[in-house]
Amino acid sequence: MDVRAIKEQFPILGQEVNGHPLVYLDSSATSQKPVSVIEAVAKYYRETNSNVHRGVHTLGTRATDQYEGAREKVRAFINAKSTAEVIFTRGTTTAINTIAWSYARANLKEGDEIVITPMEHHSNIIPWQQAAKATGATLKYIPLQEDGTVSLEDARETITPNTKVVAIAHVSNVLGTINPIKEITKIAHENNAVIVVDGAQGAPHMQVDVQDLDVDFYAFSGHKMCAPTGIGVLYGKRELLVNMEPVEFGGEMIDFVNLYDSTWKELPWKFEAGTPIIAGAIGLGAAIDFLNEVGLDNILEHEKKLAAYATDKLREVNGITIYGPKERAALVTFNLGEVHPHDTATVLDAEGIAVRAGHHCAQPLMKWLDVTATARASFYLYNTEEDVDRLVEGLLKAKEYFGDVL
Repeated sequence: MDVRAIKEQFPILGQEVNGHPLVYLDSSATSQKPVSVIEAVAKYYRETNSNVHRGVHTLGTRATDQYEGAREKVRAFINAKSTAEVIFTRGTTTAINTIAWSYARANLKEGDEIVITPMEHHSNIIPWQQAAKATGATLKYIPLQEDGTVSLEDARETITPNTKVVAIAHVSNVLGTINPIKEITKIAHENNAVIVVDGAQGAPHMQVDVQDLDVDFYAFSGHKMCAPTGIGVLYGKRELLVNMEPVEFGGEMIDFVNLYDSTWKELPWKFEAGTPIIAGAIGLGAAIDFLNEVGLDNILEHEKKLAAYATDKLREVNGITIYGPKERAALVTFNLGEVHPHDTATVLDAEGIAVRAGHHCAQPLMKWLDVTATARASFYLYNTEEDVDRLVEGLLKAKEYFGDVL
């Protein structure tokens, strides 16, 4: 895997920021886009732009073929049985809300349980809080181990025959914890519960086989995997989706409309009301082509080495606290003494280094960590050990600047 050659395919990474070559370490928030994706979207607007599924003219047919071709690429990417199980959404947030509204509210009642973890992104907490309030179900949490992992013993104790939904991140966007999804899925199914996986930090970085994992729902976003913003995917098992009601209504998703009632299209289109995100889907298809060409296994191996290198290097900085397990995904979350993460990030930005600072849409986890905020450096296929070295150099400068609070 030639990382330098890969990096050259991302135009944005060639610029200077504040007089320094850009080091982009915020891919967990959004990834950068390669030329092939940018050109695929531009080509669609230059040559094909038309609505899908509606017209019989050439542009409409071409747009439909490209849009549905992207769906097939997604199906193959996650090894779904059928494109009927692949629903295009605006992103992970929309996908999880769709499940919480359509599946949970129709199937939960008082006395039922929804089980999640304290490490979840707000997008995998708030929809379940609302579903619990609407149905009378109880929201429960699998406790975290000291290092921010989930033990299968705790999962077995928390998930009971009263549990109807288990919702969990594939990878924590703060700790980098890679959860044992296949094993937790088995526990959920043993208790006749469905499992919903937030794959926003999983699908961009590792091979996902939804049939092997046996998950019931899997959600992810395109913009974290080299695709445009505003496009995402909800995977669901056909037998569940077919019995779920749409959450949006209008054009595209109907079969027949009369004055007082309507019927819906078959899967997946009954969940895609209105003009869909056509260019975004085509861009997602191009991103999948790009990632497949590099190889997900190669990306994962590269990121594991980079995360280990970054963890070791950061530990050499006196006063730094690193959060999360030893075995982690491609991110390192930390604090530099008593320096507020926003101040740390501001000093790094002055050196051309982009990191994330704040609560990372994970305030319950911040409370568990006993902090208000953290800084996070997250890596992707275009990052190098030199980027990590620049990060360390920037943190040493921050130490000099804020020496009185370290």
